Amino acid sequence: MKCNIGHTDRVLRMTVGVTLMGLAGFGITGPWAWIGIIPLLTGMIGNCPAYSILGINTSKK
Repeated sequence: MKCNIGHTDRVLRMTVGVTLMGLAGFGITGPWAWIGIIPLLTGMIGNCPAYSILGINTSKK
């Protein structure tokens, strides 16, 4: 997989993912709490399938 997510984008995705997943720890068990897995994983991996489809690349490489 080719990296298509830049540093700032990765940090933002991981922050949003952890925040949304943290909501589950506070008893908020709606779908938004568990949907945080997606931005967290894409931030950790560095590849976003939606960016690939749309031809977006925020990586400096």
